[in-house]
Amino acid sequence: MRGRYAVRLLVLAGGMVVACDSAPDARASKAKGGRPAMVAQTSSTGESRRDSLAGFTVPAQCATGSIPVPPKRAPVRAAAPKTRADSLKRAHADSMHMVGARADTAPKSPKAMRADSIARARARVHADSLALIALQTDSAATHRLPGSLFPGCRVVAYYGNPMSKRMGILGELKPDSMLARLAKQAAEYAAVDSTRPVLPALELIATVAQAGPGKSGLYRARMPDTLIARVMGWAEAHHYLVILDIQTGRSTMAAELVPLMKYLARPYVHLALDPEFSIGTKRVPGKVIGRIDAADVNAVSSVLAALVDSLKLPPKMLIVHRFTTPMLSNHEKIRLDPRVQIVIDMDGFGAPHLKYGSYKAYVHDRPVQFAGFKVFYKNDKPMLTPAQVLELDPVPLFIMYQ
Repeated sequence: MRGRYAVRLLVLAGGMVVACDSAPDARASKAKGGRPAMVAQTSSTGESRRDSLAGFTVPAQCATGSIPVPPKRAPVRAAAPKTRADSLKRAHADSMHMVGARADTAPKSPKAMRADSIARARARVHADSLALIALQTDSAATHRLPGSLFPGCRVVAYYGNPMSKRMGILGELKPDSMLARLAKQAAEYAAVDSTRPVLPALELIATVAQAGPGKSGLYRARMPDTLIARVMGWAEAHHYLVILDIQTGRSTMAAELVPLMKYLARPYVHLALDPEFSIGTKRVPGKVIGRIDAADVNAVSSVLAALVDSLKLPPKMLIVHRFTTPMLSNHEKIRLDPRVQIVIDMDGFGAPHLKYGSYKAYVHDRPVQFAGFKVFYKNDKPMLTPAQVLELDPVPLFIMYQ
């Protein structure tokens, strides 16, 4: 409770926290090699909002595009998913599979007729989920603002930390090679879905959960400004988005937001929450799987919304990673706001049928706003192709590679 109350206090001071740090961002860089200038964007109501780097603006299509619909495929039966602690409880028929089936003109057996019945039921669920997502996304309470990333665009991100080769692709390769590979990966999604612009992003774990208490006793390490600035520089040079990821350990979201506010004041910087490492005040990261509640998401969203208003920023993307049911409680109570676009990212790894089942359980069956999906270069065997990822239901607008 104390942590949530502290986050809410940031709402009142959100603009003040970053006022001094953000002022230079509104001016052109005068010194050679200085930070690129920001440009302004005017909404249909005449309100001016700062957009991304000079020479790069969020395409208008991002805000005006439609919700993507997956291609129609006839589902087939397969093994039930077995991802992590709660997945064993799901029934065989709950799996979601995207394998196409050949047309069969012969008389249908009872087994085939039952499969057709299941397919029709799933089609109804699919239609209902699309209707719900469209309602949540396009209702008067969540109308799209200029500079919104979704639903007309797709974000493809690389995850990790330059200080570790084990935490993700962002730290496994030298910067030039990593950035080139990200550009190629993003281009593959653009080739599959040419109607939707793809925006590459770097997701930096800015607060890293630790196995030991450290000097703070909070089982987390804040990355130094020099490291964050280095990753910012990579993104700015290529006009990529930046996502700052928080692993709180025994700290709180309110406390870990404070040093990041000056970066979130930049229009191209967004935020991600990692509930796996939100473990309270007595447990140890890695020993248990943490959790957060809708109230935590709402509190952080309020801070971002206040920041968007105070600095006239384009809407922020807020990503919530998830690979078990308990990691995010009361998802239906997450409040939607046009200033913050919420993505639930399915974070599980494994064989394709396991990932399909997890995606169904954590994204399809529990829709919030926009869908995200993580692909693991090393732990997904075989790894899904971009074409297969875009056959998921609902179609992901955020795809992360680790």
